[in-house]
Amino acid sequence: MSDFGTKLMDDIKTAMKAKDQVALTTLRALKSAIKNAAIEKGGADAVLDDAESMAVIRKQIKQRQDSITQFEGAGRPELAEGEKAEIVVLEKYLPTPLTQEEIEAIVAAAISETGASSKADMGKVMKLAQEKAEGRADGKVLSGLVAKALA
Repeated sequence: MSDFGTKLMDDIKTAMKAKDQVALTTLRALKSAIKNAAIEKGGADAVLDDAESMAVIRKQIKQRQDSITQFEGAGRPELAEGEKAEIVVLEKYLPTPLTQEEIEAIVAAAISETGASSKADMGKVMKLAQEKAEGRADGKVLSGLVAKALA
């Protein structure tokens, strides 16, 4: 089991002992999502590396953000608050996000490295920018900055 997997199991045990129901259900759902992704990747005995696990966490956060939007639109703020609490638990497992200045520097470097000059080159720039950001920047933020720079 990877370091991440060990930490996740330890945190589940801690949440059980502390009777922290939000953390416990969130971490169990995360463990299940990681196991399902591993099975899709390579069968029952497959294990995800840390980068793949981070991608699963980001996907879980995105799902909760979408739920928050739906709940708030339906006038259910109490359900939205529950989703926000789960996001806080999940974000503890992500690396520290980049600052706005760091993201802008990455976008500028990606544009110069690819020689991009128009929106037609956006795909190449985004691919390189996402690699450089190493998952520490939101895709929507990157996309917005790339589109603005290539406009």
